[in-house]
Amino acid sequence: MGNLPARFGEHLIRMFLGVPHHCKGNRARFADWFDPEFTSDPVFDSPTVVMPIVVTFVSSLVHPHSISYMSEDPHSPRFMCHSSILTFFTPMLVTGDNFIQLFPGWEGVGLAPYSSINFRSTRLKADKAAIKAMLVNRVGDFGSALGILGRFTLFQTVDSPTISARASAFSEPQNDFIFRNMIFHAITVIRISPFIGAVGKSAQIGLHTRSPDATEGPTPVSAPIHAATMVTAGVPMIARCSPIFEYPPTASIVIAFAGAMTSFSAATTGILQNDSKRVIAHPTCSQLGYMIFACGISNYSVSVSHLMNHAFSKALLFLSAGPVIHAMSDEQDTRKMGGLASSLPFTYAMMLIGSLSLIGFPFPTGFYSKDVISELAYTKYTISGNFAFWLGSVSVSSTPYHSFRSLFPTFPAPTNPFGRDILRCHDAPIPQAIPSIFLAFGSLFVGYLAKV
Repeated sequence: MGNLPARFGEHLIRMFLGVPHHCKGNRARFADWFDPEFTSDPVFDSPTVVMPIVVTFVSSLVHPHSISYMSEDPHSPRFMCHSSILTFFTPMLVTGDNFIQLFPGWEGVGLAPYSSINFRSTRLKADKAAIKAMLVNRVGDFGSALGILGRFTLFQTVDSPTISARASAFSEPQNDFIFRNMIFHAITVIRISPFIGAVGKSAQIGLHTRSPDATEGPTPVSAPIHAATMVTAGVPMIARCSPIFEYPPTASIVIAFAGAMTSFSAATTGILQNDSKRVIAHPTCSQLGYMIFACGISNYSVSVSHLMNHAFSKALLFLSAGPVIHAMSDEQDTRKMGGLASSLPFTYAMMLIGSLSLIGFPFPTGFYSKDVISELAYTKYTISGNFAFWLGSVSVSSTPYHSFRSLFPTFPAPTNPFGRDILRCHDAPIPQAIPSIFLAFGSLFVGYLAKV
């Protein structure tokens, strides 16, 4: 049951590409009708297959929602183009079987949010947020490029399976890099470098400030950015490099500490937010810290599973926030809302389902992976494991507070908005409601069907 999404995704990919089921290995060659003459083949192993399913499913729901949401915007074709770039580059990132093939996708998922956040380029806050996102990504990309060069220098190849197979042979202390008369253990450098890239992409502590600022873009694009594409790109990168990340233990401690501190800082910062989109964005940062420290305690499959489970609830919350903002005449301050439960009952139900899944309430999707990470950290019996467990536990306690702090002032609380907004507000139209229903089913049942 735990490999059901991977097996189902592999079946769909094989059908689409025309790959026989008796083919050996995890590499799939393209069918005869599509021969781009690639020098290497895309790889579809279990952790890789999960990510394209999540990206394509979420994006296929976000795009029809966006058509309705942006129907009155004269620049909606440009917006749809920017949204499609995210969907294009993420599968390129996760299916590359070598790090050169992977790197254009890595750069693309950093470029696309810049154009999406800066969609309304006449707004100063949007300009600043887009520039911040680009600069932070450049810091992470420097670490990724350094890691690729280091791997090629040490292993004389950039092929991911070859590097994974040879990692143990190069873990000895005599394999060093020398820089300005300083000696660095080669495997440690190669391991920390891609983690720096993950820190930039996945908004870990130190480079986490640009994740809430990504909400300056239109609401529909926040769903793929925070749920399935840019900010989650660092997790599959670490999972892909997992054989390297097992040598030596120093880097694991760094990753576990960084993920735990990110989870704690983002969860506690979100308590003080009043912007409806920022309140949803801060738990994203916190959950990414959860995924990263799961990788730091060597539980990569659980981290990828939590990424998938989190994507459904996060996309549902962002797509549900859009109709609320439209109903309130583009007002995003939750203190100026209230009494919308009777006017927007469908949106209220969708946001309640997404919030319950996000906080790990028993039996929705988030419950099946969120508690597992805490349990695994508790049973690690190391300093990094204990540190991650206690900070993660505080983060888990904070997430319900600021999730429902945005939900209750908006819907059940006494009415605060202007009378004209209450009179003309309406629930989500059918083209926006249908994607939310599919995501709600995912937020309720995917965790049970794909539990690890």
